[in-house]
Amino acid sequence: MINKRLLIKNLLAHNDENSFYDKKRLIDISLQEGKAKFLKHICALSNSNPKNNSYIVIGVEDEDSEIVGVDFFDDSKIQNLINAYLANPPIVQYENISFPHLPEGKVVGLVTIRPTGKITSLRKNIWKYYGGSVFFRDGSMSMSKVYDIEIKDNNSEIVQAIEAHSQNNIAHTLDGVFDFLNARKDYNPKYKVFKEYFVVCWAGQKKVVKDETFYSRVDIELINEQVRLFYSALDEVTITFNEDSFKIVEYINLGLQQAFKHFPLEETTIHFSEHGSYNIDSKLLFMPPQYDKKVLHHIYNTNNALLVKLQSAQKLTKNELIDLENLPATYLICYLNGFDDAIDKLITAKELLKKDDKLYLSYKQTMRILRKVKYN
Repeated sequence: MINKRLLIKNLLAHNDENSFYDKKRLIDISLQEGKAKFLKHICALSNSNPKNNSYIVIGVEDEDSEIVGVDFFDDSKIQNLINAYLANPPIVQYENISFPHLPEGKVVGLVTIRPTGKITSLRKNIWKYYGGSVFFRDGSMSMSKVYDIEIKDNNSEIVQAIEAHSQNNIAHTLDGVFDFLNARKDYNPKYKVFKEYFVVCWAGQKKVVKDETFYSRVDIELINEQVRLFYSALDEVTITFNEDSFKIVEYINLGLQQAFKHFPLEETTIHFSEHGSYNIDSKLLFMPPQYDKKVLHHIYNTNNALLVKLQSAQKLTKNELIDLENLPATYLICYLNGFDDAIDKLITAKELLKKDDKLYLSYKQTMRILRKVKYN
């Protein structure tokens, strides 16, 4: 089993970006430009590596490869995005990799691209790239090229050697467990061993409601691979497990005019086998709440007026400050009830909301919920 933290270090130590791996300070697939560039790199790496895995490391400075981290990106449906835009799509996996020196909530994103052996191309137009375009790696660049020549396999031996030097061992596992327990000691950390091989650690603030136990500020990590499976500073989850599996059900708190309710969002189950392997199944549970359209029109217009005042740096009233706290969630509710441009308004407000940590955290949580719903 590959220790993903060690794999990232070995990729960064190999040399600069090349035809089998790329590094990025961050990606943003909420916008068409960011989505298009991400798809271009996936396409180019897949085509340039027909017989081996290729990788994108996210959360690393370009100049000196310093690991600075990015926000936890919880998106099990990213393969749906790949399938929608690419013909002959590779198998793509996004994982959040923990590094002890990073601040809470920050990880390094690792995208693993497994080719199918066929030429991958854009299925349809996106941003400035045309449907039918084919990309390859030219050194550290992803370029559009003609592919009427045989693709050479220059990287398999190198990648196999890097992966071989990144295998997990008992020392890495024990260090990972102690790192987690020490970092999360304020949140009642626990661990469980599955199939005498896998170690899952988790922590969170516990509360009991009507005989059911919920956790907030939840952090869950598969120690063997240093993969963070779940992280949320806001949402509440339930955790159950047996000898074969570990299940997480995520809830979100939504509502209008101080009438909030917990809605189940997604169920994630990690199944462990006797043969040293595991798989993760995710199932969307969310049913969007429906509200009176007249009420929503009023809230939608109020949000739009707030944005205008923020953009012009006008002082907000006490009631407007309360409305501002709920702005990301109420825009989401409007979108889920047929106000199609509500999310465009919210994205427009991103830079303004960044000025307040609490508001920006709410924005990021809202966009994460939206991604899950849209991809399903």
